[in-house]
Amino acid sequence: MTDRSEEGRPQRPSRKFREGLVVGVDMDRTSVVAVVERVQHRRYAKTVQRTKKLYVHDQGNDARVGDRVRVAETRPLSKLKRWRLVEVLERAR
Repeated sequence: MTDRSEEGRPQRPSRKFREGLVVGVDMDRTSVVAVVERVQHRRYAKTVQRTKKLYVHDQGNDARVGDRVRVAETRPLSKLKRWRLVEVLERAR
């Protein structure tokens, strides 16, 4: 059973959004963004940080290393790129 809109078409699930730090801009129209996730250890219940590197499509090459950015999930754009740059939240100093 899927949710359906008023027109009868199945609704697409909402896109995921993440915030992270730009760690690489060496490629053309691509940035590498490190997203930190805090999770609780299953056995010891201590909070641990897990870092995931996302390859992000940056159409205008706006991002610089050190910027905080918001990215959105999108269709596959290349072998590794599955995210696109939404906005630059804070510029690097």
